[in-house]
Amino acid sequence: MVRMTRRRLPVVVALALVLAAPAGAGDAPLAKQLARALAVPHVSQARTAAVAIDLQTGETLFSEHEGLPLVPASNEKLTVAFAALTTFGPEYRIETDVLGRGEQVGSVWQGSLLLVGHGDATLSSADLAELARQVRAAGILRVTRGVFGDESLFDARRTGSGWKSWFYINECPPLSALTVDRGRYYGRTSRNPALAAALLFRDALRRAGVAVTGAGIGREHGGEAPLGSVESAPLSEIVRWMGRVSDNFTAELLLKQLGAADGSIGTSVRGALRVRAALADAGVPLAGVRLVDGSGLSSQDRLTSRALAALLRAAWLDPEIRPVLLASLPVAGINGTLADRMRRPPARGNVQAKTGTTALASALSGFVKRRYVFSVLQNGSPISTVWARRAQDRFATVLAAQ
Repeated sequence: MVRMTRRRLPVVVALALVLAAPAGAGDAPLAKQLARALAVPHVSQARTAAVAIDLQTGETLFSEHEGLPLVPASNEKLTVAFAALTTFGPEYRIETDVLGRGEQVGSVWQGSLLLVGHGDATLSSADLAELARQVRAAGILRVTRGVFGDESLFDARRTGSGWKSWFYINECPPLSALTVDRGRYYGRTSRNPALAAALLFRDALRRAGVAVTGAGIGREHGGEAPLGSVESAPLSEIVRWMGRVSDNFTAELLLKQLGAADGSIGTSVRGALRVRAALADAGVPLAGVRLVDGSGLSSQDRLTSRALAALLRAAWLDPEIRPVLLASLPVAGINGTLADRMRRPPARGNVQAKTGTTALASALSGFVKRRYVFSVLQNGSPISTVWARRAQDRFATVLAAQ
């Protein structure tokens, strides 16, 4: 089911244009307008990086500190989306399985059931109801030894490196390969998502007419009998959701999914290495880039505006990836995290970009009128979000007016 990263030599050649700004690019009238747009109070110009590129010609229209490593906030999610799409493909789906350990005697399963997660961030109670129906359809009316949740595809780390302590639960549910309803268990977020999933599945089985007692944590040994399976929506839809609302949980599970792509236990570290490899394969310049988590919550992440623009241009040049990534980007004045920004022409409807906001960083990277690609990264201690966004919106609006 996993599709490994494809070779993209033509993209690498095309991206070479991104790295070579023409002489005098900062002196052109458009470049001067863009520079003025970025000049706002309470945001350090020394900690601001920006680049704008013509998608048709590859010409760099504006660049400022484009190689400066900065905290990217949720612009980090662009790297995970790109790597997941190029590694797995837009149609990839994530399975959740029910396996039986033991044997069926008449209508009784003599043994236990395993609910095996493979990192589906969208797994829901409705999916558990479907799995329960499948078990019931197999003629099973009673299970003698209970239900066990298997989250062993990923490691047991519940948070990302470099996160503030309050990000746990508040910004992202506990990370696990087996999570139902984003870890919610009867109105509260469980600190043990796999156990909560097993308990919810036990309840779903009972509602489906299958008697079962007990629930716990288990692990697939091999040789268990398949009794049911559900699949997530295509990766293209998952990435669209993640990008539009900037969902941290989905980004972190996709990162671990990438870490497990070669059969290893999925970890954020392994996932970050695979993201980096996917970017390198696409010709994205990695000088100064440090990838730690998937969501951008980590203060240890570093990206450059040059790398982000190159990533977006690589996606643009790929006919399979382009429509998916474009659909994942909020549209100015219309939807997602840009619904309340740039609500007037010429930016409204013409800017599609990924936002990013933490105490340390503000960012906006994307496309304008499908003619330009741009990236703006700003850092502070803390950053003035209001003024940073004003600068970003002005920058994108100047491009939209061309």
